[in-house]
Amino acid sequence: MKLKKLELTSASSADINLEALYQIMPSAFTEVRDEKTEEIAYKINFNTLRELLGDNAYEGADEEYGFKWVGKNAARREAARPINKTLRPCPEESVDWDNTQNLYIEGDNLEVLKLLQKSYLGKVKMIYIDPPYNTGNDFVYRDDFAMDKDGYNRVAGDVDELGNRFRKNADSNARFHSDWCSMIYERLLISRSLLSDDGVIFISIDDNEVENLKKICNEVLGEHNFISTLAVENNPKGRKNNAFVAESYEYCLLYAKNQSYIYECLSRSGIKKFFRGVTNENDTRKILVDKYGEFKQSKRQVLGIGKSNVWARISNLDRCFTIYYKDGDDEKMELLDEYESSVDEWIISLKGKELLEQGYTRYCCYNNVDMKPAIPLYSKETLRQLFDQHSLFFKEDGTIYEKDRDNTQQITSLLTNKKFGFDLMTESATSKMEKLFGIKGIFTNTKAIDFIKGIISLYPSNNLIIIDFFSGSATTAHAVMQLNAEDGGNRKYIMVQLPEKTEEDSEAYKAGYKNICEIGKERIRRAGKKIKEEAGLEAQNLDTGFRVFKCEDSFMNNVKLSPNDFSQEDLFSHISNIKDGTSDLSLLFGCMLDWGVELSLPLNSFEVDGKKIYNVNDGDLVACFEKDIDENIISAIAELAPLRVVFCDSCFSDAPLKMNLFEIFKQKSGWSEEIVKNRVHVI
Repeated sequence: MKLKKLELTSASSADINLEALYQIMPSAFTEVRDEKTEEIAYKINFNTLRELLGDNAYEGADEEYGFKWVGKNAARREAARPINKTLRPCPEESVDWDNTQNLYIEGDNLEVLKLLQKSYLGKVKMIYIDPPYNTGNDFVYRDDFAMDKDGYNRVAGDVDELGNRFRKNADSNARFHSDWCSMIYERLLISRSLLSDDGVIFISIDDNEVENLKKICNEVLGEHNFISTLAVENNPKGRKNNAFVAESYEYCLLYAKNQSYIYECLSRSGIKKFFRGVTNENDTRKILVDKYGEFKQSKRQVLGIGKSNVWARISNLDRCFTIYYKDGDDEKMELLDEYESSVDEWIISLKGKELLEQGYTRYCCYNNVDMKPAIPLYSKETLRQLFDQHSLFFKEDGTIYEKDRDNTQQITSLLTNKKFGFDLMTESATSKMEKLFGIKGIFTNTKAIDFIKGIISLYPSNNLIIIDFFSGSATTAHAVMQLNAEDGGNRKYIMVQLPEKTEEDSEAYKAGYKNICEIGKERIRRAGKKIKEEAGLEAQNLDTGFRVFKCEDSFMNNVKLSPNDFSQEDLFSHISNIKDGTSDLSLLFGCMLDWGVELSLPLNSFEVDGKKIYNVNDGDLVACFEKDIDENIISAIAELAPLRVVFCDSCFSDAPLKMNLFEIFKQKSGWSEEIVKNRVHVI
């Protein structure tokens, strides 16, 4: 049996889309032989697909609604195109490499997102990005959307040593908006696939592109998944660079990956709100204390028995229902019985008397809609729902109240410093950055930590992956660590940033920071140390580390060239399909990317007969890249029964050993031949 090869290239968005379509419409696919690999593959039969779609399929029309710009089709193709790149691990630049679950990745975020697709497909709960606002001075990432590369470069801008064009998107450029739209469009197309069904994305933006950004998001994420446009007051005094209006706020677009899925989950759980509330510093409700702790008096407090004026107010009621309850062993209230009855029956109920004699307490809730609003009312259904959510508590006098433990309120679409106590000020954020580094002007226009903390804290779980692929000064990483220290959460971040060079006359450059990534990594180091020092013993297990990766060309030689493509000096460099100088660790993480294994998983290694074996997350992937291994090495790996196994071609000194590989795994792991074929690959 022939071993499968790992290609070590990025995922193709087209393949991911095909897989998703196959799950819902398998009858539109047929088996054909792939011209490149000569293997049988699934392909779409468009005639069948049209029949399945019925009247909903069309070839285009003279008039149709849509948002178009120059280069859109090219951007869509670019998003789907796989790349021959990889991520090189850099333990020497990392912090707590062996234990951390955070990632910092240097490189063009379009390429990095493509590389992350397999490993993080559907696993990210939250994306926050603060892309260039396209003010005429913003840095625009590699863009080549309409003309051929040489022609576009001649017309439009500068080229780096690799032939990529990086330039300011000056508003004098005739493609001012088109360039920006293409840049953000292809990145959103890929990042959407990383979001889980209950994932959300926040995008900061200002007036320059907010209309275009919303149209693009409506297309990529779906108009039905739009949640809100948040107005963020980050400069209450207003900016003085406008001749007409001093602008005091920016926007943050908020979308869900699948809002219908979220509502379905809420319906099943009986919970009304998806986002957590935020603390209102101006909340004036009275603070009460009972045996369960401190809480603020609910505005919906309900009166029950034990109040002298209750019976006078219910004389016109026709029906009510009664709940009998008592304290459970775990100090939580236990709802024991409920049933409907008339007022008279409530007084004389034999069942009720029996429960009372057993030491239970009773509560009567009224549901007459004609009652005067002197007493707030709960319906029977609402009361049961509140109880099931553990937000309904009984007091000794029979009164119940809905307890608001977090003392929070639902976020509004207007975020101000005063309303919720956030420090949203850009000026303040810059000042904090300068204080952290001890350098004035180290990084301007950084986002406020409180703002990022605030939106992250909205998510109902504190165990999630957060991606920021326009990381900048790494405010998001700082906010994640700070929030985890405050609430004991286990949030993980993935920061992605292009290593844009700092200006030679800038304070950052003078201080030794030659690019933005160097600033971001140093900020995380300083912030993590400071957070741990301030939190004391409670935060000693806080993850303030990060693994550094750099996006580079693939470690693999192109061995599929024809003889005419080789020069004499190239022959020896292509004896191996792996480039000279490639470390085993780089190969390992390349395999993890190609096979869809998360880059933050714990990594161990051990030796058998002097040969090093890598073990990712206790069997998620086991790899050996040593030359001339023997059956002992293969047996040791097979006995682990891992989910995935990787060898190099150079591991096998002779063909018989490679052929015997299948038999060893079948015997030691109990796998069938098909399982061995799917789990054991070579590079």
